Amino acid sequence: MPRLLIVHHTPSPNLQAMFEAVVAGATTDEIEGVEVVRRAALEATPSDALAADGYVLGTPANLGMMSGALKVFFDNAYYPCLDSTRGRPYGLYVHGGGDTAGAVRGVESITTGLGWKKATDHVISIGEPSKEDLQACWELGATVAAGLMD
Repeated sequence: MPRLLIVHHTPSPNLQAMFEAVVAGATTDEIEGVEVVRRAALEATPSDALAADGYVLGTPANLGMMSGALKVFFDNAYYPCLDSTRGRPYGLYVHGGGDTAGAVRGVESITTGLGWKKATDHVISIGEPSKEDLQACWELGATVAAGLMD
């Protein structure tokens, strides 16, 4: 069974709402035969990443950069995954109070190095996530999960 790994750093109610929307999309009844695994960024391991067929990444933009927690995940998983996960799809959602460009750029730089393929548009939310932001998160989870269906 294909596996979707959601790696997230969720320190705020705004990010919790986005995370829950992603999970709801990935686990909707229309998605069949895909196991959805959720891991907090500081708990996700290289083995989790190697066992997954696709990824959704969630992070706050802290001082314009991805969270340290997500960076720790990448630091631990990068070399073990480098040759084994090329071509796998990923999605990204980012929440910030202002500038999110550095967070997006950092994640894109690492995923490009890993050879992961962007499955759909990133979801970027500034301030409290709007209804549209949360719908976009739902669609992000559903899109990446649906792409893994047999």
